[in-house]
Amino acid sequence: MLLPARVLFAATMLVSSAASAQSWQAVTSPTGAELRGLSVVSGKVAWASGAKGTVLRTVDGSNWQALQVPDADKIDFRDIQAFDADTAVVMGAGPGAASRIYRTNDGGATWKLIVTNPVAEGFWDAIAFWDKDNGILFGDPVKGSFQVYTTSDGGRSWQEVASKGIEAMPNEGAFAASGTCLTVAGSSNAWIATGGSASSRVFHSSDRGKTWRVSSTPIPAGAAARGVFSVAFLNPKEGFAAGGDYKETRMAGTNGAFTTDGGASWTPVQVAPAGYMSVVVPVPGAPRALVAGGLAGSGYSRDGGRTWTELDKTPMNTVGFAGPTQGWAVGPKGLLMKYTGPALDPQ
Repeated sequence: MLLPARVLFAATMLVSSAASAQSWQAVTSPTGAELRGLSVVSGKVAWASGAKGTVLRTVDGSNWQALQVPDADKIDFRDIQAFDADTAVVMGAGPGAASRIYRTNDGGATWKLIVTNPVAEGFWDAIAFWDKDNGILFGDPVKGSFQVYTTSDGGRSWQEVASKGIEAMPNEGAFAASGTCLTVAGSSNAWIATGGSASSRVFHSSDRGKTWRVSSTPIPAGAAARGVFSVAFLNPKEGFAAGGDYKETRMAGTNGAFTTDGGASWTPVQVAPAGYMSVVVPVPGAPRALVAGGLAGSGYSRDGGRTWTELDKTPMNTVGFAGPTQGWAVGPKGLLMKYTGPALDPQ
C-alpha cells in the first residue's frame, strides 16, 4: 500500500473555490496551481507555496506576486517557512530528490538549492522552526523509521538526526497536505502526526528530535487516506489534532482531538463543519484560539479546541494567522482568501 503522503501527492481533487463573504474574502491570485504551504509573518507579509514550483508573496496584505524558483517547475512545494519579507525556506515533497529545500534572502529574487533527499524511497512531509535559526524537517519512513533533519542556521544547512523512538507501523506515513503534520512549541518541543495504518498517532519529542514518544489518537485511520493530517499546540502541554479522510470530505465522525498533557493522551472532539480537516493552527494574540480547515470548510474554537463554531464550507488546504482578525487561507486552483470573520480572541 502506498504511504498517505504519496497517495495524496498523486490525487487530483476537483473542488469549488467560491468564498463566503462572511468569513473569507477571495483575492486575486496570480496562479491556478494547487496551494498547500502558507507562512503568515504579519498583517502585511505572508508567503504561500504549491504545485509546479509555485511560490507567492504579499508585502502589503492585499496583493500577491508570483516568484520564480529556478529549475523547480516540476517540484510540489508543500510547505514554506518565512521569517520576514525577504527571507524564506520552501520545501518540496515527492519521491527521492523531488523532496528538497530552497532558501531566499532577497524576497524571492534569487533562490539557493540547499539540499535534496538523498534516499530514493524518501518523501519529505513538512518543516517547522522554533526560531529564526533552529528548525526541523521530517519525512515518511525509510527502512522502518521516519526521517528527521534539523537546522541551526536558519535553513542554510540540514543534518539528519539519529532519532530514537520514531519507528513506523506497517503502511504508516504522514500527510503532506498543508505543511502542518509537523509542529513545534517552546524551544525544543516537536510533534509529528500520522495516519494510514491501523491507528492514527502523534509522536512527541522534547529534545529537538533526538528522542520520541508516541501515542494513539481517537481520529479514525485504517486506510491510506485516513488519519491525523495536522497538529497544533497552544503551549507545550495543550494541543489539538485534526484530520479525517481526504477521499470522503464530508464524512461525519471524529475529526479532532485535544490534549492537555503534551500529546500523551487525546480526547475526541467534533470540529465544525463535519468532515475532512487538513489543517489546524493557533491564532497569535489569542492564547486559547484555534482555526481548522480543509475540503469540508473551516471552523474556529476559542477554548483550546473543546468546542467549535463553523465559519463556512469553502474548501481550502491550509490557513495561517498573524492575529485574531488577520489571517489567510489557500487552496485548490490557486485559491487565496483573506480572513474577514469575527475576532478570534476570547469573549
